[in-house]
Amino acid sequence: MAIYQTMCTSFKAEVAQGLHNFTRTTGNVFKLALYVATADLSASTTVYTASGEASGTNYTAGGITLTNITPLSSGTTGYWSFDDATFTNVTLSCAGALIYNSTNGNRAVCVLSFGNTITKTASNLVITFPPMGATDSVLRIT
Repeated sequence: MAIYQTMCTSFKAEVAQGLHNFTRTTGNVFKLALYVATADLSASTTVYTASGEASGTNYTAGGITLTNITPLSSGTTGYWSFDDATFTNVTLSCAGALIYNSTNGNRAVCVLSFGNTITKTASNLVITFPPMGATDSVLRIT
């Protein structure tokens, strides 16, 4: 088992089917759940799963709600992201995360690998998303 950073394959088809709305104020609710290093997350992940999810003080299963940044385009690339997310005063260890659409069947969007295990003890864990841009945003379709 491992965590592989990727856009989920099912998400690519679901975007074309109109199942995800990332518009900032009127879009779907997207969440970020944290996972331990032994979790099995990859391009084949289709929905949120509690299997391998991190646990600890002040962490709620299912993670936290993200704030959407409305999609834009530049040249031939469509891109979008989220505001930075903070897990407040947590005690836990995690090695990756899953972004998923909690409004629409908990459908998986993408897997994030942190590259190593992060441990927090009674402190904030901030997930900093890359800046919006055709070459930087966390989600891009080219």
